[in-house]
Amino acid sequence: IGQVFQDTDPRWKGCDSAKFMEHAYDVMKYYGYRIGNIDVTLILERPKVAGFKPRMKENIVKLLHTTEGRVNIKARTHEKVDSMGELRSLSCHVVVTLEKVVGNDADL
Repeated sequence: IGQVFQDTDPRWKGCDSAKFMEHAYDVMKYYGYRIGNIDVTLILERPKVAGFKPRMKENIVKLLHTTEGRVNIKARTHEKVDSMGELRSLSCHVVVTLEKVVGNDADL
C-alpha cells in the first residue's frame, strides 16, 4: 500500500478505503485480470461480525465488480491471547486469486 498510496502524500490523508479498492480494481483490469476468489479472515475478539458480514461482502462484491460466490469472509477469535485477545488490536488476512481474462471471458 505504501508504494502506491504513500502516507506522505496529502491526497490520501483521511481517504475513504473504497478509493484504494477502486484503484486496485482499475489496475487489475488494465492488466487483463479479474477476481478469481477472495478469502478474508478477520481475527478479533469483539465485535462479533456475524451481523455485518453480509454488508462487508456486498461492499467487496460491488467495489471489485465480482460475484458473491467468489467472496468468502470468516472471522475467528484469538482465544484471549496477545494484543488481539486482549482487545487492543485486530488482524485481517486476505488472499486474492486473480484470473487472466482471455477473449470474451471478460464478463464472467
